Amino acid sequence: MNEPLQERKTVFATPWFQVLAAPAPDGGQPHYVIQGADFVVIVAVTERGQMLLVRQFRVAAAALTLELPAGHVELGETPEQAARRELLEETGYEADTVKLLGGLSPSVARFTNRMWCFLATKARPATGAETRREAGVDLILYERGVRALIEEKEFYSAPSCAALMLATLRGGLKT
Repeated sequence: MNEPLQERKTVFATPWFQVLAAPAPDGGQPHYVIQGADFVVIVAVTERGQMLLVRQFRVAAAALTLELPAGHVELGETPEQAARRELLEETGYEADTVKLLGGLSPSVARFTNRMWCFLATKARPATGAETRREAGVDLILYERGVRALIEEKEFYSAPSCAALMLATLRGGLKT
């Protein structure tokens, strides 16, 4: 049964997300869902087969993490445009081909947004003034392959793992 979205009420809002109360089908306690912006995750590979990763401090995890480049889809932007922008902002790289691998739900139980996964091949350093990278985000050129990456202690972001899986299955990324 699909619930009409207009029945959901905002109970808490921040600039990054809103918490919505959805009526329970049985009239009991409401079900709370989180509404946030769609986001992209990019599996980017250089001509030499290096994967572009980013290392950054994540407040929620209180730790340095190793992830694929990712970020929000801004208002008026397509997911592909967001993927190209985020790749440039976080790594200083660009790619001619950015292929959609699929759209997933970060959690069908709690989130209303979508995660758009892309594969960027033949990634290369961008030229020009727009190549200024985000502060606090370190670029890692990873050469050990998918299997080794999955075993890395700092690589445990579910969106990064999901995008990596799609790239391996649909995009021909080598393990």
